[in-house]
Amino acid sequence: MQLIKTLTASTALLVVAAGAAYADDHMASDMTLVSWGGAYQNSQIKAYAEPYMEMNPGVSITWDESSNEAVAKLRAMNEANNVTWDLVDVVAADAMRLCDEGLAMEIDPNEVLAEAPDGTSAEDDFGDLLVSDCFIPQIVYSTTFGYREDMVPAGTPAPTDICALFDTETYPGMRSLEKRPINNMEWALLCDGVAKDEVYSVLETPEGQQRALDKLATIKDSVIWWSAGADTPQLLADGEVFMGSTYNGRLFSAIEEQDQPIAMLWDAQVFDLDGWIIPSGLPEERLNRVLDFVKFATDTQRLADQAAYISYGPARFSSAPLVGKHAELGIDMAPHMPTDPANAKNTFLYNYEFWADYRDDIDAKFQAWLAQ
Repeated sequence: MQLIKTLTASTALLVVAAGAAYADDHMASDMTLVSWGGAYQNSQIKAYAEPYMEMNPGVSITWDESSNEAVAKLRAMNEANNVTWDLVDVVAADAMRLCDEGLAMEIDPNEVLAEAPDGTSAEDDFGDLLVSDCFIPQIVYSTTFGYREDMVPAGTPAPTDICALFDTETYPGMRSLEKRPINNMEWALLCDGVAKDEVYSVLETPEGQQRALDKLATIKDSVIWWSAGADTPQLLADGEVFMGSTYNGRLFSAIEEQDQPIAMLWDAQVFDLDGWIIPSGLPEERLNRVLDFVKFATDTQRLADQAAYISYGPARFSSAPLVGKHAELGIDMAPHMPTDPANAKNTFLYNYEFWADYRDDIDAKFQAWLAQ
């Protein structure tokens, strides 16, 4: 996707006005930030929010853990003409939808985001991860699987293939999957024999969607459906499921920080991007504060700092060499990143444009199937 080089005249004036306001210190004193809770939100608090508030003692930050409902809630807020959120963490496909609907503000990365320490422009430093005119990338993460090592049947090798998900004979026990079509539909088609590079062309047809649902139906009675990223690690820790999907950072926390008997299954992990959007139409004082925070929170050092608390790769090229050890455990973080070569031998590339276009329709079909 070709990134915008300039803003619309009105947005450009808005950014210029915001820049002038910084000098006058005309900024709101508090912000409401929206994220996902858990280990990921904690990494944002440690790497971004706490240092920012130390530098700005009069500022307070309130967190809302509604990112999984961000699109619906922003639509409702816009309809009511009462947007109470200041900055919202979303996945890339949701950023595209919000941008297309005019609910997220378009930005010029070179105006809004800090350049790299060597002077490289923000646009070049973030590169292809700037997948939408409204999207401010933070991290590369993956949705993948964890499984209970002590629940692998005796004499059976540990699973190494994504299709172990559907093999309840070899690997008995409950599974946990997210209560949405994204990723589940792709994995179902892969394990029904569809070639990786043909998954989305199959999935865009009603027949392909039904084929994915039919494959999922083979394990439907063995699935616990989750809505929060913390659910699968808890289900695994309690021994209620043999394997389940969640974000790789959640599994890292369970394995390395909580010492649970869980192992990672990296096969067919689905890469995705997560980042900020600024809701459209914020009052000037609130927007000024948000822009100041965003420039701070997405600079090279801050994105590298986040990787000290969670195993997600920073979204800027200049941040990668600065990733070091876990802030508390002291272990090297690089081998725990989804982008590490040992973990990325067979990845599945998430198609942002596809889900931005088809999400609402397929989600309705998926939820109807779940209710059957």
